[in-house]
Amino acid sequence: MNLLRSLALIGLFLAPPALADAAGDLVFAERGPWDLSAAPLVWTIDRKGPEAQGFAPQGQGTVTLRQITDPSDGQPALQLDEATARINRKIGPFPISAGDPALTFFLETVTRDMAALTGGSPFYIRNRLKDALFRGGKVAEADGQKVASFRPFADDPNHARMLGFESLTLRFVLDQPNRPIRRMLAETGPLAGGKPAYRNEMVLQ
Repeated sequence: MNLLRSLALIGLFLAPPALADAAGDLVFAERGPWDLSAAPLVWTIDRKGPEAQGFAPQGQGTVTLRQITDPSDGQPALQLDEATARINRKIGPFPISAGDPALTFFLETVTRDMAALTGGSPFYIRNRLKDALFRGGKVAEADGQKVASFRPFADDPNHARMLGFESLTLRFVLDQPNRPIRRMLAETGPLAGGKPAYRNEMVLQ
């Protein structure tokens, strides 16, 4: 499944279950409706890890969330532009009324990268990430900001097959609930066979 089709399934990450803990509530706070008519939002990105079939570390670049006019109906919509040395693409459109396209992009990228580096099922990985984000996080304070952290695979029954991704930690540095997430980080320890750790970071400028 390509990234555009995956992101079209935005509800897989953004539709919360009836029970969510404080960390999940902070990460999935309602940030719409969006008004980016004055200026876009820009995150710097940095993705690192071992080369593998289906995964090529993109290195540094940007992800820009901008407001556009949806050509299908002429209404305001959102679009993501990803730009690195290896790739330039536009993803969308997304509705301005709800959801967080940047968060969904980050989580879906982690899902696809982990699936490529471990040979695991993206459907299983996506479901485990969603479950952990809604039910298993911790909240701390750092420099006056809330930081929500998650270890989605630490106790997974299939951790022996995860080739180092059982150490995956997700961290989100949060502003006010209705403001964009300032920093999103996914990182592991060294992967199986002495391969370099995986790291995926987005930082709001």
